[in-house]
Amino acid sequence: MSYDHVLLPSGAAVTPAEVDAYLSAQQGRPEAEPVAAIAAELNRRDAELPTADHFLAEAPVGGADTGATLFVSSPYDAIGHLRGLLFELATPRDYAIYDPQLTWLIDPAGRVPVTVTHGGAGEFPYLTRALVDLWVPALPDPNPYLIVERAPQVYIQTLREESGRYTLEYRDGAPERHFGTQLDDAQQVADLIWEWTTGDRSGLDALDWQPVDL
Repeated sequence: MSYDHVLLPSGAAVTPAEVDAYLSAQQGRPEAEPVAAIAAELNRRDAELPTADHFLAEAPVGGADTGATLFVSSPYDAIGHLRGLLFELATPRDYAIYDPQLTWLIDPAGRVPVTVTHGGAGEFPYLTRALVDLWVPALPDPNPYLIVERAPQVYIQTLREESGRYTLEYRDGAPERHFGTQLDDAQQVADLIWEWTTGDRSGLDALDWQPVDL
């Protein structure tokens, strides 16, 4: 069994239905230059590895009449590695990554370069308004947390408790600059995380924060 990712140009779609429509419209079209370049690099890196370490479930990728899209599959134990490569190769070319299993469209438009750790899906190299709105209300068990890190020990994080409430914490470096609070509204949590990510502290400063002892 393999895990699929699809690349498509940033802004080509917003919803999963629009992604499906775009992919269908690209069938039969000549392979676009950015797709060919990404596919060639993926194939090269995969071929350099021992067979047991290959990260492409079906190789080579690319070379099909799928226009400006690229379909890539990996073994389950290589999902994180492949996704990291896709971000490395696709983001500079202004390409989005679509995860059809989760129906997540990870589009770099409006991105802020931070390290994001999603408890159910691993690490991501940027955050967008659309992603934080998508992720926070649906944080999955058994690890329903999200961490956004700007620098070592400079981060904001949330955990959805069993009660449904959200614990929200931020840290500004030193242990004495680590504070937390609890909130009931997932959208408020998403708003506050995005504000922190973009450097806006007005919403955070309006809350009652308590020191966190670790």
